[in-house]
Amino acid sequence: MKHLRSLFDLSIDEYHEILDLADSLKRKLGQGQRPDLLKNRSLALLFEKSSLRTRVSFEAGMIQLGGAAIYLTNDVGWRERETIADFVRVLSGYCDFVVCRAISQSTVDELASHNGLPVINGLTDQSHPCQAMADMMTMREFSNGELRGKQISFVGDGNNVARSLVKSAAICGMKFRLVGPAKYHIDQQFIESIREHFGQLDFEQGTDIKSLVRDADFLYTDVWTSMGQEAEAQDRAADFVPYQINAPLMKFVPTHCKVLHCLPARRGLEITDDVIDSPGSIVFQQAANRMHLQKSLLVWLGIKNGFVQSSQLD
Repeated sequence: MKHLRSLFDLSIDEYHEILDLADSLKRKLGQGQRPDLLKNRSLALLFEKSSLRTRVSFEAGMIQLGGAAIYLTNDVGWRERETIADFVRVLSGYCDFVVCRAISQSTVDELASHNGLPVINGLTDQSHPCQAMADMMTMREFSNGELRGKQISFVGDGNNVARSLVKSAAICGMKFRLVGPAKYHIDQQFIESIREHFGQLDFEQGTDIKSLVRDADFLYTDVWTSMGQEAEAQDRAADFVPYQINAPLMKFVPTHCKVLHCLPARRGLEITDDVIDSPGSIVFQQAANRMHLQKSLLVWLGIKNGFVQSSQLD
């Protein structure tokens, strides 16, 4: 059974198939077409963490595709009253997909290991593949359809979003620069695993913000303190003070550089109002593309798992 536990579950060709399908579905929606490719199909949303974009984009996407989504929280007792194995066997009798937004990557991996129904990683401590793919879709739209050779400069923590973006950069032939305090950098073992899996990666990380953003085609940031790290918030805020995306920093990037943020933003901390609301910001286009990308992913997984026919895309 095909899942999306992380971007390592996709080949380079498969990744681009999903982006291309997302573009197609977005164009059709703009033309007033909402093909019911998942008519009578159901999606379970199993969330351990709160969400706006992931929840609403998947729910709205399923509605547009003719299906329905069911939002689940811990009140279903999926690890308290019964094992994950039993839970998956029951859920697979009701639903066609499950999106799991979990604290730990191991939770998503265990759900998928039972092969009861296709599992999509909606966010974990280690990765956020849906976010990264929607980001690549967005950047491609602002690069005349070609990302190869473009540079992403990520300012901040080498967190789950950054790690999925590094994988995506390797897949798309982009340069990736991570800038922030050294103790928040990405470990070398992870970088080598990407090179081993995808065969390419132009990656640098360091602490000198001006040098690592000066050639950026895209400037990206995220919150300094993610969910579950609240106890570190004060220390992180102090550590990242020199790494705010603000008007003075924007003087060091190329004039064509676009700004991204996966949201929610802590305005006045990692990014200032004058940047996130500027003409060079594509933050809200980026958020909107979450739905288009996730519609594509659902349809693509339906095809790969044999309950959607590729001929329906014509």
